[in-house]
Formats: sequence, structure tokens, C-alpha cells
Amino acid sequence: MPLIPLKIPPGVYANGTEYEASGRWSEASLVRWRDGSLRPIGGWRDRISLAFSSPPRTMISWEDNSGDTWVAAGAFDALYVVRSSNSVDDITPETLQPGLLDAEIETGYSGSFYGTSYYGTSRPNTGTYSEATTWSLDNWGEYLVGCSERDGTLWEWQLDTATPAQAIANAPTNNLGLLVTEERFIFALGAGGEPRKVQWCDRENNTLWAPDATNEAGDIELQTRGHIMSAVKTRGQALILTDIDAHSANYIGPPFVYGFEQVGTSCGLIARNAVVPTDSGVFWMGRRGFFMYDGTNVQELPCEVHDLVFNDLNPTQVSKIWAMSLGQQGEVWWFYPSEASNEINRYVAIDFKEGHWMTGNLGRTCGVDRGVFGFPMMSNRDGDLIEHEVGLNYDGEPVYAESGPISIGNGDQIMAVRNLIPDEAAQGDVGVTFKTRFHPNDVERSYGPYSMSNPTSVRFQGRQVRMRVEGEKLANWRAGIMRIEAVTRGGR
Repeated sequence: MPLIPLKIPPGVYANGTEYEASGRWSEASLVRWRDGSLRPIGGWRDRISLAFSSPPRTMISWEDNSGDTWVAAGAFDALYVVRSSNSVDDITPETLQPGLLDAEIETGYSGSFYGTSYYGTSRPNTGTYSEATTWSLDNWGEYLVGCSERDGTLWEWQLDTATPAQAIANAPTNNLGLLVTEERFIFALGAGGEPRKVQWCDRENNTLWAPDATNEAGDIELQTRGHIMSAVKTRGQALILTDIDAHSANYIGPPFVYGFEQVGTSCGLIARNAVVPTDSGVFWMGRRGFFMYDGTNVQELPCEVHDLVFNDLNPTQVSKIWAMSLGQQGEVWWFYPSEASNEINRYVAIDFKEGHWMTGNLGRTCGVDRGVFGFPMMSNRDGDLIEHEVGLNYDGEPVYAESGPISIGNGDQIMAVRNLIPDEAAQGDVGVTFKTRFHPNDVERSYGPYSMSNPTSVRFQGRQVRMRVEGEKLANWRAGIMRIEAVTRGGR
């Protein structure tokens, strides 16, 4: 009997109809592909349970001048720091204006314009939108600087855990965020309540903000129809993203200090923390797509899971979306709330080295790549600080990949499958389930799961089959090209 290889390319494809994913992986969670083989992502473990009293939305890590390492995390109502010794300190500014745990849309009386809906019908989400509060965090030398979008003050913390963060003297207020440039200027984004304005302090002096012929402080209002959302450092420049477009900022020295240029249109950022720099460029999530800036041009990324992600977003809570890079794996991950959830519960990721996409279920509210620590760290809605890519614990979450339909028959020809020839690094680490149909919209029948032996006896028939590969053991398994042994049968 002939052996039919189930050779499925790496990555998830989840656009269009089910049959359009024929011969591809159509659904997955907590797996990645390397050199063509399917494998689990690294597991996780608690570093500090209940480290934070409320879920943080932004995280940063750094090393101070004495060699001590720190993590800072900003929540809607607090700012925390964690030492390498795992001590947690609350450094919330005494006058911080608390923000919102969840985003809100005011659709009641006066919540929108007169005439935007009909009496007696449900009102669409067209009222005043208030974001879930996020922070922008950066380092001014060894010190921590930050700004809560809701509060708008620029804060600085000078490593004394007995003293909370203090307002930076003379800095503009009512800001939307901040960035420390490579040249040691602080950019105040949306400075002074003007959503298109970028204002910067004098070089190496974050308390001098008034422009003068004797300093390099300055400001500019971007020529954009949008509002500034965020900014990141990349390849000797800063990239400023609005909700509409993208602008680069390059240091040119006095008298203008910085030159600004629009580098992308129709590529606005969906949420303030949905952007991350990598060695390959800056990646971000827009309102209907994903984008990358290579230092010169902005390009939209072809996305094979576009429909799955953008048809399953909770539109009210998109301000919680955030991104992080896993540099060692060559991946960028975005975490988002699905349509049925008010909190983050899913992720979408791109392997930018191999060029494929991954999806899955994981609730994390912020995180940071390994950097000065041994492992990437993330937090969840309970405020736990969690190390990732370590061990094989997944808290009972299924680790799997499931294919779209694979044709095993032609026309009237039906294939009867008798044996499976597995392709595993260690036999028995994964189980396989097959789901068959005789027609695309026919009732689906499920067979398995089968524990692997060589060969594995199976019994099913159909014109098309879907295969689900799931980890059966907490092991660093590998799954390659499975083969099925089948014979042709007639239509009766």
C-alpha cells in the first residue's frame, strides 16, 4: 500500500474558508516551528506570585551602575520595581492620578453626537472612548523615567526604594508618553496636552526644557492628521507612531537639533504598547494589519492569520494590546483580548527569521525579553511575575497544532487509511487525532487520539482529513512529516 506524506509547511494559515487552509496548519497554541519541525514553546514558572496588587500594562528591565538588575512595571494605579533578589517595592508617585483598569466607552446621554443612532435600537460603540491606562517606561542613565498616559506627568526614580518616583522639574505636563533618545534627550510625546507635539529637554539635562540659543531644548508639532501614540528607538533614530502614520526623528544638531520626516502613511498604531524594536527593525500592530520599519521604509507584513486575529478582537479593550520580542527565537508576539474577553487571553506572533505566523491562547498583560535577566518575564491579570521559555510547565493548557483539510481522495475515490508512520524525535511524546469528511460541508468524524508506535494502527476513511498533533508528555518533543498508509476504495 502506498505511503502518503502529510507534509505541512511551518506556520498557521487562518484566512478565508476552512478549505483555503488545505494542506496548512489552521490552528495552534503554544507551539513553534524550527527548521520545519513542530515543537512546543518553552514553558514557564512563577518567579514571584502576586508580585503586583493590580495587573501591570508595561514592563522594562535594566542594570544599574553597581551591577544590580531591576524590573519596573506600571499598572493603572501604581508603579513597582523588582530587584534581582525578588524584593518588590511600590514606588508610586504620591500625587499620581490613577487611571482605568479597563477601557470604557461612554454611550449614555451626552456620550456621542445627537442623531448618531435611532431611538429604540442598540447604540453602536460611537461614544467617548477612554483607554485602559498604560505607561511608557525608559532609562535615563541608570535611573527610571516614566509617564502614565492617564496622569501625563514625567516621573523619575533614582533607585532609592524608600523614596517614590518624583516629577521631573520644569517638564511639560499632560503628556501622552515619553522616550529617551540615544543622544540622551527625553522626548515628551503629546507634550502639554497637544496630541501632535513632541518636546525635548536639553541634552543630558532633563530639567531644562525652555529652548534657548545656549541649549538644545526644543519642540515641534508633527504634520499629521493623527495623534501621537508611542515612540521607540531604532538604528540611530527614533520612530514616532500616531494612530494614522509614522515619522522618523534624526539628530542633526543645533539650531534645529532634530529633523522629522514622515516615513509611512495609513499604518497607525492600534495601541500604545503594540510596538517593539528588534535587530531586524520595528514591528507593530495597526488597526487592520501588521507593519515593519526597516530604518528607511514602512511596509505592511503579509499576514496569514489576519482574519483570525482582526475578526476576534474585543474592540472596546484594544488599548490593552501589547508587543514583545523574543530575540533568541527571532519572534515578535502580540497579546490581545479576544471578542469574548475583557482581558488579554490570546496571542499572535511572527517568526521574522523564517517568515511564518503563530497563534495561541495565553493571558499575559505585559512583559520584557530576557535582556539583563536569564529568561523573558511576563505578568498576568493576577499580578504574578512569571519567567518564560524555561522548563515544560504549561499550567495544563493544551499544546497542539491542527491542520486544515488534506485531500486523500479524488472525485469518487475514497482513501481507507490503515496505518500511520510517525516522525518524532522521541516516540510517544505526542498523540495524533484525525478528523475526516467525505465533502467540505459534511459531518466531521473524529478518530483517536492515537499514541505513537511504529507503525501506529489506525482505521478511518474519507476524501479529506484534518490532523491534530498534541503533546502527550511534558517533554521537548519534535514532530516532523507523518505518513499514512492508505488504499483507494470506491464511492460505495
